Amino acid sequence: MRPVLEAARARRSVSKVTDVAPDDAELLELLGAAGRVADHAALHPWRVIALRGDARERLGAALAEASGLGASDERSAAKLAAKPLRAPLLLAVVAVRTPDHHKVPEWEQDATAAGVAHLLSLLLDEAGWGVMWRTGPHTRHPAVAAMHGLGEHEALLGWLYVGGRPAGRRDERRVPRDASDRFTTLE
Repeated sequence: MRPVLEAARARRSVSKVTDVAPDDAELLELLGAAGRVADHAALHPWRVIALRGDARERLGAALAEASGLGASDERSAAKLAAKPLRAPLLLAVVAVRTPDHHKVPEWEQDATAAGVAHLLSLLLDEAGWGVMWRTGPHTRHPAVAAMHGLGEHEALLGWLYVGGRPAGRRDERRVPRDASDRFTTLE
């Protein structure tokens, strides 16, 4: 079987990871490959921000602020603030839009950025890392955007939570999906 097909069939999200994570050199190598997704007009409408250490705590504080819970429900706010600490590395995937492009609408630019995120998650999984793509109701909140230093034409798509894959998780794979109910042929 072809290696890419096998990797795609074997991929699965890993929600609980260990405290080890890939270094920047490995991430740059994988991003170089992930950046080869279809990209109309070669706009490269994406970027990735690595959050490690205290940056994860600052993200947690921004998520708690975005929730509006604060003093009204300190326990829920604290629980939300702790979510980014579930992995030693979060990779924020950002769509970098060129507004009113004459050939490439913004939705297509977002699709390219999402393609990079998915391919990066597949490459990380294949490299032996535990990965899960997470989003949430506060992904587009101004406090969360400010924490990431997003520009005017940038939008956060979510985070890849990355860490070591716990022992035994590689063998717990899903059966490939029967896609026949999602496939149509027109002649």
